[in-house]
Amino acid sequence: MVIPEIIYSTLNNKCPRCHKGKVFENNFSYTPINTFAMYHHCSECQLKYERETGFFYGAMYVSYALMSGILIIWFVADLLFLHMEALHLAMLVVSTMLVFFPVAYRWARIIWLNFFVRFDKRYSPENGGELKELKLTQKIK
Repeated sequence: MVIPEIIYSTLNNKCPRCHKGKVFENNFSYTPINTFAMYHHCSECQLKYERETGFFYGAMYVSYALMSGILIIWFVADLLFLHMEALHLAMLVVSTMLVFFPVAYRWARIIWLNFFVRFDKRYSPENGGELKELKLTQKIK
């Protein structure tokens, strides 16, 4: 199942391939020092996170979707229950987005990684993180 693997990797700051190594240096999103610092490679399976220069530009679309979700949730809540003035609703939405930004930034990058890298049981913690029966070199035709 792909969705539970993506959710596990995203919420636990784990490598999408082995689910053992960390993607970001800090597990807590609101650390004042190195909040956005990422490792270059997984410490367990050596997966290179930034596959090419500008790889994480696509994560901006994921972040946009997450932030749009906040707007939609507040809009529907206002429409059905709150009935706030437009200025108050706008201030509430913007403040929620500012508070949620560090989490959305990290989740967007890990979700974007999960689009390109799938969980591989050969790298899983149950196997001790060891690579089983995988050729690291292939002939180029």
